[in-house]
Amino acid sequence: MMFDTRRRRFLAEINIIPLVDVVLVLLIIFMVTAPMLYRGMDINLPTSQSNTIKPEERLVLTIERDQKVYLDKDQLSLEQLEFKLKQAKQHNADVSIYLRADRAVPYGTVVRVMDEIKRAGIEKLGMVTDPAPGTRTQEERIE
Repeated sequence: MMFDTRRRRFLAEINIIPLVDVVLVLLIIFMVTAPMLYRGMDINLPTSQSNTIKPEERLVLTIERDQKVYLDKDQLSLEQLEFKLKQAKQHNADVSIYLRADRAVPYGTVVRVMDEIKRAGIEKLGMVTDPAPGTRTQEERIE
């Protein structure tokens, strides 16, 4: 019974100083090596008279709720739109159109604008939408 009277007290504290030291050393190592990981190779590219890769021209066509049509930031009528789209097609045969339409715009108006795009001879047409709630974007999936 002598064992019961003599109670031992254990100190249950964790010494965090070595943990902090290790974390700080790891942090310094990552800070030093991270810029090296993203560094590309330094090379001198040759020059060329003809550029074989053309940058893709993208135009944004917006239809607002009140059925006003904008090509990039310029407000246009449907007649002006056809002329501007034909000019864009003549300037760059590989032009792309991104169509942004408010969800309150009547379907017939969107179809008329899409018809103008096809009549101008533009083949690349994309529809801009918002992601559904709860879905992840492509950038979020990559990370």
